Order: sequence, then C-alpha cells, then structure tokens
Amino acid sequence: MIGKRSFLTIPVFLFFSITTKATNSEPPGSLNVPVVYYKLGNGLKVVLSQDKTAPTIALGIYYNIGFRIEPKNRTGFAHLFEHMMFQGSQNLGKMEFVKLIQKNGGVFNGSTRFDFTNYFEIMPAHKLETALWGEADRMKGLSITQENLTNQQGVVKNEVRVNVLNQPYGGFPWLDMPQYANENWYNAHNFYGDLADLDSAKLEDVNSFFKTYYAPNNAVLVLTGDFEEKDARKWIEQYFNAIPSSTLPQKPDISEPRQEKEKKFTKEDKLANKPAIAVAYKMPDKNTPEYFAMGLIDQMLLQGNDSRLYQSLVQEKGFTGNVGGGINYLGDMFDYNGPMVWMANLIYDNKVKPDSIVAEFDKAINFLENNVTQKNVDLAVIKMRSSIYDAIGGNFGIGKLNMLASFALFDDNPSKINDLENEFKKVTPELIRKTISEFLRSGNRTILIIDPKATK
Repeated sequence: MIGKRSFLTIPVFLFFSITTKATNSEPPGSLNVPVVYYKLGNGLKVVLSQDKTAPTIALGIYYNIGFRIEPKNRTGFAHLFEHMMFQGSQNLGKMEFVKLIQKNGGVFNGSTRFDFTNYFEIMPAHKLETALWGEADRMKGLSITQENLTNQQGVVKNEVRVNVLNQPYGGFPWLDMPQYANENWYNAHNFYGDLADLDSAKLEDVNSFFKTYYAPNNAVLVLTGDFEEKDARKWIEQYFNAIPSSTLPQKPDISEPRQEKEKKFTKEDKLANKPAIAVAYKMPDKNTPEYFAMGLIDQMLLQGNDSRLYQSLVQEKGFTGNVGGGINYLGDMFDYNGPMVWMANLIYDNKVKPDSIVAEFDKAINFLENNVTQKNVDLAVIKMRSSIYDAIGGNFGIGKLNMLASFALFDDNPSKINDLENEFKKVTPELIRKTISEFLRSGNRTILIIDPKATK
C-alpha cells in the first residue's frame, strides 16, 4: 500500500540511551513523550516509548528505503517489494505471518513512502514477543521465489489500474505533482510504477534489493504501548541482534535546483466530470527556521475553516466545497527526508476560470505577508500543537510510532518529538514574511490543472 492521504553478527550488545523526563522548567502542556533510544551491535536503531493507558502494543519496523531512490528503470519497485514482504519468510510460509498476527488478536499493515517503507502491528500487550519474533523472521530471510514475484507483480499492477488508471482524478495530485514540480528523476518519476517497469523486475533484482536495504543497519524498530522495558530489551536482542548488517550504497543526490519560473501544466482526464487544480510551492530544507515557518503558514493559509484559502475559495467565492492540501501528501511534514512541496488542491465548477483561483492564492499570500502579526503566529502555533497531539494520540499509538521512527531514521534523535512545539514557538512574524517572500513567490510555483473536456 502506498501511504496516500484520504490517509553481521557481533556478540556485544552496544547501545546508548536517551530518556526524556519532565522537568519543572517545562511549561504546562509541553510534550513529554517517554523515549528510550539505543542501537544493537548490528546497527539496528531501537526506540521504546512506554504507555500503559491500554493493554496493547504497537510495533513498527521502518526501513530507510522508499520509492524516491528505487532503481532507475524499475519504477514502482520499492512498492512492489513491500508486497513481497508478506509472501513468507524463513519459518513462516505464504500468508502465515498474516495469520500469526490475526490469530493473536492483532492488526497489521505496511506502506511505501518517499523515504521509507514501514511495517507495523497492533497487538495485545502479552503478545509482544510473538510480534517481535515474526518481524525478525522477515528481516532475517524473506521467501523470494519467482512464483511470489509474479503473483505480486500482478497484484501491484491491478492496484495501479484501480487506484490511478481507472478512476477519475486517479493519482491527482499526490502522484502527479511530484512528476511535474521536480526536475531530479529521483523526485520526479512515477513511484507507483509504470506497468512495463513492474513487468521487467527480475528475481535477482528482488534478492539484491532485500540483501542491501532490508538490513538492521538500515532500519529502526519502534515499540510503543504497554510493555516492560526489561522484557522488550531482552527479546529485541534475542531475535534481532544476530541478523547480519549490510554494506549500504552511497545515497544518490536527490537535491532540487532552485525554481526560478512558474510552471503550468494541463492533464486530460476522460473520467472526470469537473475540472480540478493543484498549486504547489517547493518547500524550504527540513529543520531550517523557514521549514518550521512553513508549517505555521500552512496552518494560516490552508488548515481549517478559519484558513484564508478556505475563507476565500469556499466561503466568499464559492468556487468549491472544499480545499485540501498541506505538506507531504503521503504523510506529514515530519516523515520525509528530501525535497518536498507545500500544495493545495480543489475540484471546481466548470464555469470557474483556473486563473481566478490562482489569483485568490496570490491575494491570500500577499495579505498574509503584509499583515501577519504575533497574534496570527500564536494562533497558528495552537493549531499546530493540536494537530501534533492528535497525531501522537491517534490510531492506537501508530501516529506516535511514525513520528518517533522518522526522527530516529532521519535525525538519529527520536527525542526530537518533545522539541517540536518549542521549534514552532521560535517563529516570528518577520520570519513568516521572509519565508513567504522566498518560497511562496510565483517563480517557485507549479500549477497542474485537470481538464475533463475530453469527455465532451
């Protein structure tokens, strides 16, 4: 499943720990997610976050490989491989991993994103060892056969047909926009996969991909929920520490050049009955002051019924019934690690001119740039804090697990989760204006219009 929105043996156990604790200096309401962080001798990162609110655990294994850096001429390969991970392993035959989880009262899933592929289970607390054993068995040795590969090639091709090719607005804008907005192939190819590329995947490709990227030194294990740390450490070492690490290749250059001119494209969609538009601006680099400022600008311009774009496009002009969008359509602003866009999209009435919609974007952006106040920024911080708390508290711990995994994979610092609110509080009106001037200029913009006229 692509995560689209709706939604070497070393006998010594090496580790370091970072445990986040509350202090009297913390302001009321500050995040205080417990975090224990260490690494096994084979390089596997481990994050433990205990929460005894309910007798359940959430376990996630995140591999630092997404579709952004999948092999050239193998578009969709990272997603195809995600499917292969459910086809059996050393001790579990085809579909037996699925049965193991379900018969023990658990649920599971996996997804492929820009910069990682993840697998997770939610289980009754007393079944933690079972879940750890199952995930270790998959990491240790996947059942890679031609039969399994051929079968899953068919499954993924059918998924492409159902989700993209044979439905109106299929792939719009989450799949389409990266291909139009970006210049670097790694950011701009069809990551769902061209059907010919999916057919051309060979068994040796799958074996090589698994041995290279599905290794402990390219992964993080995150455990949240009701568990005892002593037991968790014991079982994690028992089942994962002997799995060999791999020699990871040098990562390709995924940077994007500075965009100087507005780009505008039209795509015909014979299945759509109304036009649609997506407007995207390239994001600042992650973890910069401007990056956090864009998080608040998103809140002010796009998130919620009080946002300026909702007010102008829905309430005042009546161009559409809803405006969607944000940072990273396949997750959120925290769980990616490369170039990204901030984007908004809407389906609009046939009588509306797309230029009039873009004009409302310009008006909203210009108004914010010229009128932003500390009060606006403070309100945006409150909205951002609410969205972070919603993510952390939702989906039986998966939201918190996802954030911890991302910060461990990309920043080597899962405790960053507790610093987020303070980072957003550092944003000033002056920084908002500076960020708008550089990143929300028309020269940094890509416009994609869906044209249904081919049906007329």
